[in-house]
Amino acid sequence: MHIREFQQLIDRMYSDKDRARGAAKTFLWFAEEVGELASAVAKGEDRANLTSEFADVLAWLVTLANVEGVDLEEAIKKFTSGCPGCGQLVCKCDAKLT
Repeated sequence: MHIREFQQLIDRMYSDKDRARGAAKTFLWFAEEVGELASAVAKGEDRANLTSEFADVLAWLVTLANVEGVDLEEAIKKFTSGCPGCGQLVCKCDAKLT
């Protein structure tokens, strides 16, 4: 499945609820899911739980993009020719080493 297809699927499933909730509250749900993923990673959770948490984070990111009218497949094009910071295919930036 392509990113755009997943974004459209999530939109079909949840768009009425998502738009009624709005961007600010949707972002809070997204942040909560990122926190759950962070906790699962820190605890060394099993693969099945990690997979589920990654899926939840992606779904809520897509939901937020839908509410904001952002096409994620278009948005990621800034990475297709290399790092946006240094332009290299294998990043040489020092800024994000830690």
